[in-house]
Amino acid sequence: MDETTQPDLRIQAPAIAPIQVFGPGAIGKHETAYRTAHDLLSRRAPKEALDVLEPALTEEPGNRGLRSLRSWAYLMRAQLKRAEAELVSLVADDPSDAWSRHALGRALERQAKYDDALPHLRLAAAMTGDPEQEYDVLRVERLAGRITPGA
Repeated sequence: MDETTQPDLRIQAPAIAPIQVFGPGAIGKHETAYRTAHDLLSRRAPKEALDVLEPALTEEPGNRGLRSLRSWAYLMRAQLKRAEAELVSLVADDPSDAWSRHALGRALERQAKYDDALPHLRLAAAMTGDPEQEYDVLRVERLAGRITPGA
C-alpha cells in the first residue's frame, strides 16, 4: 500500500439500548412528575402542575414531595381551603417541616385567620431564622391587632 491510498476503515459505534436502571438511583414516574411539576410551578403554571401531580398522587398518595408541590399549586391558584387541608396533613405527619408550617401559616393568613396563622408562622421563623419569615410574623401580628402601627 502506498502513501496516497488509505485503507477503507469505517468506525461505527455499537447500538445503544435504552438504559433501564432498577433500584437506587432509578428515575421513575414519580420523580419525573416531581421535576416536571416543580418546573411548571417555578414558571407560574399551577394548573398544568396539578395535571401532572394528580396521576402520580393517585398511584402514591403518601408521597410528601408530591403533596408539598400540590399544596404549592393550590396556594398559587388561591385554592386556600385545599391548600390548608393538604398543609395541615403535612404538618401533622412531620411537625419539623418548616416549609409546610410556613406555607400553612400563609394559607391561613390569606383567609384572614390571623390567630390561627401566627403559631405556624412563629414556629417556622424560629426553625429557619429567616428574616423574611420573621417579617411575616410581624405583619400578621399587626393584622391581628396585636401590634399597633407607630407603637
